[in-house]
Amino acid sequence: MNPDTTTPLMQQYMDIKARHRDAILFFRMGDFYEMFYEDAEVASRVLGLTLTSRNNGGAAAVPLAGVPARARDEYLRRFVQKGYRVAICEQVEDPKQAKGVVRREVVETVTPGAAFAEDLLEGTRNTFLVALQIVDAEVGIAAVDLSTGELRLATVSARDSDAVLARFSPRELLVPTGMNTAVLSVGLDTLIAEREPWEFDADRGRLLLSEQFSVQSPLAFGIGEGERIMVGAAGALLRYLRELQPSGLPHLARPIVERPGRAMPLDEMTRRNLELVEALRGGNSEGTLLAVIDRTQTSMGARLLRQWILAPLTDTSAIAMRHTAVGALAGDATVRQSLRLALDGTRDIERLSGKAATGRAQPRELRALGDSLARLPGVLQAIRPILTAGLLKAVAEQWDGCTDLSDAIGSTLVERPPISIGEGGASTITGGVDAELDELRRTASGGKDAIASLQAEERARTGIASLKVGYNRVFGYFIEVTNANAHLVPSDYQRRQTLTGAERYVTRALKEFEERVLHATELIEQLERTRFDALRTSVGREIQRLQHAAGAVAQLDVLATLGDVAAREGWVCPTMTDHFDLELVGARHPVVERMMPRDQFVPNDLSLARDTRVMILTGPNMAGKSTVLRQIGLIVVLAQAGSFVPAQSATIGIVDRVFTRVGASDNLVRGQSTFMVEMSETSAILHTATARSLVLLDEIGRGTSTWDGVSIAWAVTEHLHDRIGCKTVFATHYHELTQLVENLVSVRNYNVGVQEVGDRILFLHRLQPGGADRSYGIDVGRLAGLPAAVIARAREILRRLEAESLVEPRTPRPAGSKGVSAADQLALFAPARTHPLIERLRRIDVDATTPLEALTLLERLAAEARREDPIVAPNEGGG
Repeated sequence: MNPDTTTPLMQQYMDIKARHRDAILFFRMGDFYEMFYEDAEVASRVLGLTLTSRNNGGAAAVPLAGVPARARDEYLRRFVQKGYRVAICEQVEDPKQAKGVVRREVVETVTPGAAFAEDLLEGTRNTFLVALQIVDAEVGIAAVDLSTGELRLATVSARDSDAVLARFSPRELLVPTGMNTAVLSVGLDTLIAEREPWEFDADRGRLLLSEQFSVQSPLAFGIGEGERIMVGAAGALLRYLRELQPSGLPHLARPIVERPGRAMPLDEMTRRNLELVEALRGGNSEGTLLAVIDRTQTSMGARLLRQWILAPLTDTSAIAMRHTAVGALAGDATVRQSLRLALDGTRDIERLSGKAATGRAQPRELRALGDSLARLPGVLQAIRPILTAGLLKAVAEQWDGCTDLSDAIGSTLVERPPISIGEGGASTITGGVDAELDELRRTASGGKDAIASLQAEERARTGIASLKVGYNRVFGYFIEVTNANAHLVPSDYQRRQTLTGAERYVTRALKEFEERVLHATELIEQLERTRFDALRTSVGREIQRLQHAAGAVAQLDVLATLGDVAAREGWVCPTMTDHFDLELVGARHPVVERMMPRDQFVPNDLSLARDTRVMILTGPNMAGKSTVLRQIGLIVVLAQAGSFVPAQSATIGIVDRVFTRVGASDNLVRGQSTFMVEMSETSAILHTATARSLVLLDEIGRGTSTWDGVSIAWAVTEHLHDRIGCKTVFATHYHELTQLVENLVSVRNYNVGVQEVGDRILFLHRLQPGGADRSYGIDVGRLAGLPAAVIARAREILRRLEAESLVEPRTPRPAGSKGVSAADQLALFAPARTHPLIERLRRIDVDATTPLEALTLLERLAAEARREDPIVAPNEGGG
């Protein structure tokens, strides 16, 4: 664009846009937010807006698209949900006072990972923005939920970084420019923002942390000098947040430093396979562990419960604190119901207080915060009978009900304030707070009485009985006299408007009255805004107290929820130890049990100890192997998260990791086949698991040929048994693996029982010692509806294979041909028979053979090979 023909307004736009090139710029112009050039074209394409143009002082037309200011949030939501950043540019001076172009500034940039508006957030889960950098084998992570102010810092090994990222599920990820993000376990909906590498400098990070929280150094948070990689990530995050929020981050809470070993990392594979918070198919929460146990009363509690499930503890004393509190609430129905009733109706204190601290809270939101705080005394009163129970005691000892803040809000704001100041003429500040405000209200609200009085006086003075005093927005207050009485109009009346059958007038007294009323209305809004801003500021200054109160409420909500689940579902308190053993009696799957009719789920016992640490679990499809596998993992996760568990009794040696590999799926985005995904997940387990881990495997090696698959499964089991020594349950169809019990001292065979009734099978869903005698795959195929002819033929082939008989060809063999039995095939666990052709090849002396003799011999061997029947090879699968 030629600068000589650029208007001052467009020059202002371009200057601001130059500082926010990576964002869509919402440029405030009166009652609209306008977008120009490429932004307008994007808005037209993404939001379906009409693309128009603006004449720029004689220059070429400028593409233009706009949205009404009152509908901003809806368009903002649609942009952000599609992964765009939006910079909000507001008019920051009164147009009436401006000299030249009204001054404008970007007051906020909204991104998928940085938002405050409710329609851009999920109430039951955090929205994390994460900064990450990798140095050698260490990963520094800084994660913030801008809506709540929660800030978490961690340094983890590269092998655990995926598990931490999976737990945060960031909507936006900051990484140094050039970093390979393809290896990270972030979803396709994660916006990745590259930042200059110098922004991750640890020294800069140390200064930004110290400045943000007014401390001398990060040592105040227990961050040592050697934790530079984590500090560098925190610095990059803070720098980015300051760009997004130029007005500051007063609500940012002191950082929580996560130390390795305090919580169990759950990688994305395990979280997905166990369906902890998202269903394996569909990605929603239906049918997940979280959906079954989430009976929280508040958004804060729902978010915390999710965090507890995704980060089970590994410290027995910390787990015991939770179990004791859950037990007290499960055992006292009166206290539990009183607490849940007190929590019911409590709004999101955490996010509302964040809005108050950043000046975003509107009157209705601030009143909701005050009403929620007013419920806190009742919450504390509800748990008084069991205040000494575990975590409840710790919560009560640090309790702050913020009574002064709830009183201040309740005594200042009306019970039902408008969404914004002055909306619809509704009052925001209650009566008795400000004497001047009360007087102005009397003036404004007394208008009707004053008009009636003035109307009566004028009727008496003029003798016009039909005279009336009225008001409209265009002409203001007026005195209306019909034409029939025009001769009675006094000389001090001034004509204002002519109608068909009447004239409208004003008098000096009416003008003075109008000025008083209109001025009072303007002053009322100004005074209400001043009073409200002062209240919001004073409440916002107490952000740390409010965040602490929100955290206490969230913990009580989660504990009450877990207590309610335990009492209603008959769950028991597990015995947690630092020993190796895992002992479950009458264990049940918490999700499957809920979906079945009452008391129809078949519970199972399980015991894993050092001398019986590997279980080979065989049995047919549909018998329940995967259910048994998953329920073991879910029970361990629940127990270490602080919940009771679905079992008659449970003794659980603390595990440092739970690994699951279940089912088959490909990853087309990364170009990985089903078998490659299977092997990658297995590899991750073998490289990460320790002797304290719990490994749950389902069908390793099914994506390749039979013997390849058996070989891999055999070797994986040996490695877990000999090298790692962890608790392992391996569900498989490979009956060959049951032979491992003869070679590995700590392997035991189990199967899921099946009962044959005639030619039908009955699944017992019961775990029992010993390996399954067969797979019953054909029976399952029959149940699935395979044609009877296919089932009959399959049974015939199976009988021949099991008897090591010949596989009959589709066409008759030539006379004299020989069949090859299954015994002639290369066996995995027995010496192979040598084929006659191979014997002849072995006897050939290559050095003494001329080229012509070699060709002649090759031709003879080929002819003999063609006369042999083909060897029947094991069935091979795709991969």
